Formats: sequence, C-alpha cells, structure tokens
Amino acid sequence: MTETIERLRVELGDRAYDILVGPRLIECGGREMLPLLRRRQAVVVSDEIVAGHYLAPLRDSLSAAGITHHTVLVPRGEETKDLRHFGRLAEDILGIGIERGTMLVALGGGVVGDLTGFAAATLLRGVDFVQIPTTLLAQVDSSVGGKTGINTSTGKNLIGAFYQPRLVLADTSVLASLPRRELLAGYAEIVKYGLIRDAEFFAWLEAEGHQVCALDAEPLRRAVLTSCAMKAEIVAGDEREEGDRALLNFGHTFGHALETETGFGSRLLHGEAVALGMVLATDFAAKLGLVAAADALRVRRHLESCGLPTRLSEIGLQGIPADRLLSHMSKDKKVRDGRITLILPRRIGEAFVMKDAPIEKLRDFLTVAA
Repeated sequence: MTETIERLRVELGDRAYDILVGPRLIECGGREMLPLLRRRQAVVVSDEIVAGHYLAPLRDSLSAAGITHHTVLVPRGEETKDLRHFGRLAEDILGIGIERGTMLVALGGGVVGDLTGFAAATLLRGVDFVQIPTTLLAQVDSSVGGKTGINTSTGKNLIGAFYQPRLVLADTSVLASLPRRELLAGYAEIVKYGLIRDAEFFAWLEAEGHQVCALDAEPLRRAVLTSCAMKAEIVAGDEREEGDRALLNFGHTFGHALETETGFGSRLLHGEAVALGMVLATDFAAKLGLVAAADALRVRRHLESCGLPTRLSEIGLQGIPADRLLSHMSKDKKVRDGRITLILPRRIGEAFVMKDAPIEKLRDFLTVAA
C-alpha cells in the first residue's frame, strides 16, 4: 500500500495495543493480526450489511496469512444488543469449536464491537479479540478503550465488562459507504472530544466540520486521529473510569435516557442521542451559571448546522414528563447512592464531574426543555 497508515498506542502495560488509522486496512487485516495470534484461528462477527461490503476482503487477508477463519452474522441494529441475541451469538461461536487461543474479530459498528467484545470477555473466561470498526462513531470512540456490553429493558449497557482488544484497525476508506445519518452520528462523538478537552479542536471543527462530514481526506484524517489519540491518552490514564475517563460520558447520561425512552432503535441513533445530550448538558450548566450562555449557544449552533438534533421536539419527545426522563437517568451506570452524576462543562474545552446533580433544578430544566 502506498497510503499513509498512522499508528497510535494505548499504553496499558502488558495489555497495551495499537490503533491503526488509514485507508484499505481491511485488506491487510490478516497480516496485522498474525503476530498477535496464539492459535491460527479467527471467528469474524459481523452483520449482514457490513458483511456484504467487507467480509470478502477480510477473509481473503486472513487466508493469505494462513489463518483459519469462520464467520457468525448477527442482525443489524441496536436492538441486537440484548441478552437474547448475545446468547445466540455465544452459542454460535462456541459451536464452531473455539479454544482460548482463538481470536474473535469484530467487523462492524458499535453494536457488533460491543457484542463481540463482551463475548471475548466471557467465553472460555476470556479470549482475544480485534476491533475493525466500520462506522465513524466506532472508529473514533467505541472501538477504543475496552468497554463492552449489552442493553436491558432497564437501560443501556448495564451488562458488560472492561475488556481491551488486542488491536484496532480503523479503515477510513470504508466510511464512504455510510449513510449520511450514520456519519453525522459519528461526528457527534468527535465534537465531544473538543468540548471536554480541547477548545482549539472544537474551534477547528466549527471551521472544518462540514469537510469532515463530507469525508474530505485531510480533515477526516485529522479528526479521526485527534479523537483516537485523545481517547487513547484518557484510557491509558484511567482504564476503569474512576477519574478523567468519566468525562468521555459528556452528553451520555441525558443521551442514554433518550435512547431508553425511544427503545434503542433506529428512531434515535446513539450519536444523535449524544448530540442532543451534549446540548442539554451544556444548557443545564448555563442555567446553573456554570458555563457562559455564549458557549452553550456555540455548541447548539454547531451541532444544528451539521444536521444533528438539538431539541427534544426533533425526536418526537416534546412534552415528555420530566420525571420520566429522570427515572431513566437514575438507572444510569454512573449513579452513586441514588444520586445522578452528570458531566458538565465549565467552558468549551473543559468539563467536570458533578456527582450529585440538584434534582429539583434538573426537573425544572427538563420540564422547560420538553
């Protein structure tokens, strides 16, 4: 390949791993995985749509590297991240006859990555896995950091494990096949990094974000690399979310509540929920006097200009009772002693953890927002 491949490192001691970012990485997936294998056997997990595009070149690369491979397909969509589908996936993988040296390979977006990672963490008490994220959201966020999990009717990702991959291959050439809505959902997570940690990056996104979403090569490369580098640095310093890693949940407590309310389906994509969640978090911080109203307006205007939802009415939740959203938020993983934890901004580029959000003020805010 003549294209430039960038290599980042997630520094976690003996569990450290590389993130490769660049075009056509799927075509050399077998070569990159080979040194990591304890047994020359891989099980590729994908969904029907992604498999139709990218399974053949991945299988060719595995065969070229002398790696025996099998494939398990799962249905597409967030609805697949539940106990029923996970149980079926586990049985299908075990039915192949895997050993602890077998490598699982997640070829797909965040749903496939989360399911496969959780399978790797639990089957045979732990097998290795590789992430090959095929959506922008998965490339810049969910494939890095080792969070795996599935949803329940109570809330999002309430069953799962911290379990790191051995390698992440972010093939930027696959992004051209994504629907516009999926691209924008991933872009919301890119914006998140600027808002929590890098004001200059957010300002750059205000100027160049439309080029990122248009998949212009250089802006896209910078956005993906910057996001992955930031995620890698945060995870290396706080793998199990006991400190700064919690900042990566900016917008997610509100967003997960919205996903729960809308049923984890195509009505509201995860990135769309995060976008709206970031607006709600910033507006709430402005209401509390913690962030300037001008900063809150910048956040709303930028996400709005990109075509992401910034109001509850846009997702059909106008007039929803505040207590209904509060009930969803109270079941979030970050709740401690019954108190809702929020990630809120102090200014663009700096966020903090509020461990005991004022419930009455939050209820009043949600009542008005709805």
